[in-house]
Amino acid sequence: MRKRKIEEKIIKGLMVFSTIMVACCLLSIMGTIVFKGLPYLDWDMVSKIPDGGYYFGRSGGMLNAIIGSIYVAGGATVLGMFISIPIAVYLNVYLQPSNRFVRFAKLSFDVLFGIPSIVYGAFAFSVMVYLGVRTSLLGGIIAVTLLVIPIMVRTLDEIIVQVPKDLKEATLSLGATRWEMAKVYFLQIRKGMWTAVLLAFGRGVGDVAAVMFTAGFSDNIPVSLHEPAATLPLAIFFQLSSPIPEVQGRAYASALILTIFILIIVVISLLLSTKKVDKK
Repeated sequence: MRKRKIEEKIIKGLMVFSTIMVACCLLSIMGTIVFKGLPYLDWDMVSKIPDGGYYFGRSGGMLNAIIGSIYVAGGATVLGMFISIPIAVYLNVYLQPSNRFVRFAKLSFDVLFGIPSIVYGAFAFSVMVYLGVRTSLLGGIIAVTLLVIPIMVRTLDEIIVQVPKDLKEATLSLGATRWEMAKVYFLQIRKGMWTAVLLAFGRGVGDVAAVMFTAGFSDNIPVSLHEPAATLPLAIFFQLSSPIPEVQGRAYASALILTIFILIIVVISLLLSTKKVDKK
């Protein structure tokens, strides 16, 4: 008994220590971003495009990068949703969970989930070079779509698994077809789908490696899918590499805007999931 108590105290101490370390790292990151970025954050930062270029510009704003991030992440999320929903429904409704193909597909999506985003960017860039496509908003959307599909498929898979099995048996006992049963499942998971959408959008809007080779960069707001588009993560990367202190400060202000954006997405996701649990 004494040995168990000692082990329990050690494990508890490690958990508390790990929690404190993670919390300190988070507070340190947030504190650095707020401390260095807040003095440079003003209305011009979110309402104007850069003046004098993103590398040397000391005035203007990041409106082009904000809108570019929304375009890239939003387009990739919509495109990924139209691809991911049929895949998740097919694996869980049309096939049996014990099917080898289903197990292999889920394992493959788990592997794709863990692949670094720069690999997706390099793959998309290779395809663009082969097809003769220049860096553009369309290229960024395609690269981020490849990145978010595994996220959405696995999230939707976890949501569909939580649907009671009795519902499937009851639907089939009434003589329903697989397609009709799929529509019933869709009605059951449509609220949880927003969680998958927000997770994918949050990952897409904060990614830099996937769009580095594919979306390009521009000080202007793209008006066509074939024009290069700036994103907030890429703007932060370029601004921090500038030797001008003012530009570096604007990078932290851009990071603060991105952090606020991600926090809003996380809060909305938590509210939707909490609302779903309360209704149950």
